[in-house]
Amino acid sequence: MLSSDKNVESIAQLIEALKEYVGLQKEYLELNAIEKIVRLVTALTVAVVFIILGVAVLFYLSFAVVYWLEPLTGLGLAFFIVSLFFAVLLALVYIFRKSWIERPLVRFMANTLLN
Repeated sequence: MLSSDKNVESIAQLIEALKEYVGLQKEYLELNAIEKIVRLVTALTVAVVFIILGVAVLFYLSFAVVYWLEPLTGLGLAFFIVSLFFAVLLALVYIFRKSWIERPLVRFMANTLLN
C-alpha cells in the first residue's frame, strides 16, 4: 500500500512537471514569435525610411543634373535625357528584379523567420 502511494505521488509530480514544461514551451514560442515580428517590423521601417530618403535624394539630384545639362542642351532636352536615364534604370530593375529584389528579400525573410 505504501508503495502505490509513492507511485501516485511520483506520477502527480511528473504530471505537474510536464504541465510546467508545456507552459514554458508555449511561453518560449510566443516570445520567439514576438522577437521575429519585431525584427521584421524594424527591417520594414528602416527600408521605408531609406526608400523615402533615397527618392528625395534622386529627385533633387535629377533636377541638379537637368539644370547642369540645360546650358548644353536646352531645358526640354535636359529633362528628356534625365527621364530617359530613369526609364532605362526602371527597365533594368524590371529585368533583374528576381536577382536584385526577390531572392535577397526571400533570403532575408527566411533567415529571420527560421533562426
